[in-house]
Amino acid sequence: MIPRYSRPEMTAIWEPENKFRIWFEIEAHACDAQAELGVIPQEAAKAVWGRGAFEVDRIDEIERETKHDVIAFLTNLAEHVGEEARFVHQGMTSSDVLDTCLAVQLTQATDILLADLDRLLATLKDRAFEHKLTPVMGRSHGIHAEPTTMGLKLATFYAEFDRNKERLQAARAEIATCAISGAVGTFAHIDPKVEEYVAKALGLAVEPVSTQVIPRDRHAMYFSVLGVIASSIERLATEIRHMQRTEVREAEEFFSKGQKGSSAMPHKRNPILTENLTGLARIVRSVVVPAQENVALWHERDISHSSVERMIGPDATVTLDFALNRLSGVVEKLLIYPDAMQNNLDQLGGLIFSQRVLLALTQAGVSREDSYKLVQRNAMKVWERGTDFLTELRGDKDVTASLKESELEDLFDIAFHTKNVDVIFDRVFGES
Repeated sequence: MIPRYSRPEMTAIWEPENKFRIWFEIEAHACDAQAELGVIPQEAAKAVWGRGAFEVDRIDEIERETKHDVIAFLTNLAEHVGEEARFVHQGMTSSDVLDTCLAVQLTQATDILLADLDRLLATLKDRAFEHKLTPVMGRSHGIHAEPTTMGLKLATFYAEFDRNKERLQAARAEIATCAISGAVGTFAHIDPKVEEYVAKALGLAVEPVSTQVIPRDRHAMYFSVLGVIASSIERLATEIRHMQRTEVREAEEFFSKGQKGSSAMPHKRNPILTENLTGLARIVRSVVVPAQENVALWHERDISHSSVERMIGPDATVTLDFALNRLSGVVEKLLIYPDAMQNNLDQLGGLIFSQRVLLALTQAGVSREDSYKLVQRNAMKVWERGTDFLTELRGDKDVTASLKESELEDLFDIAFHTKNVDVIFDRVFGES
């Protein structure tokens, strides 16, 4: 976790203080359950809650000797609880604490990410409606295709991030499981009711069957969803970067007073935030393969997954949280230039209406093959000579034999391309 790309609320989830607090709650709730079952004295459970405490530095000191973090924690806890500490961790194994804690941390992180998505969705919706009918050049292969609107561009991203929210909600449900099943997951030394009690207390579901560890397919799915969200961030960031290119300049990141774009060239206004987002997306996606490789553990458990998760859990959630908030800020302040958009629409002298002419000729009785040849030969003149497409069509006797001049002119109305915007908006945002 690098402070430059971190937000305090998310980083706090992965701080040792929060981790050990969750460990304590797992152990204390387990003691309550054990006391209810009569396995340990009620007074012992009360002592854990009443005197239980820990110090991060002391745990680290003990771990340097024991080489075992859970034992170090339990030793430090016992220093505070006293004699009753012998009843702590009854029938449990380290994975019961570690895996259940990770589930809590990931659900805490996910709740922040869901709030981040809500902010981004609200911003995309506002800007989409603001530019619902602002015409802009649609491009395929980077080449001018047909007109669309800036609102529709933003609506596509809204729909994508709305799907991402649904995916993340599903991932949260899948990751939020508790395992307190003891060595190799058989409950031989601990009653399954303890697991149920702890799960309920922590707001988790019971893991149906664990093999001393929670199955890592859950984690693979979770981090894969984070990777998909990162890819969506990159798609939007890349679109903005292209629109900010000097020869396009249809939209631009906000450039604040006093901001500098280049150490060498004072005129530069670079898309630094969206370039940064592209890089951050790569970092989040980089955790997907390790998470998937963690699924195949030896027999009932090994710890090959442990070092991976200690890094990718914080790194992926902290980075994605920062990226989503940065993206929201970019969209909120995005400078949009309708005049430049219109200039680009006019750049190819009307070629963007070629399909309308093609279809009109077929409707007038010309075969599709011949219609295509007629339209293309006039279009190529525009490409090569920089002339006007409508003018070229008017001068083509083969075209005018089938379409009147007034009919040709009607084919160059941009409103034709925006007539179904309301239909699409209703599909994306719901009927207004």
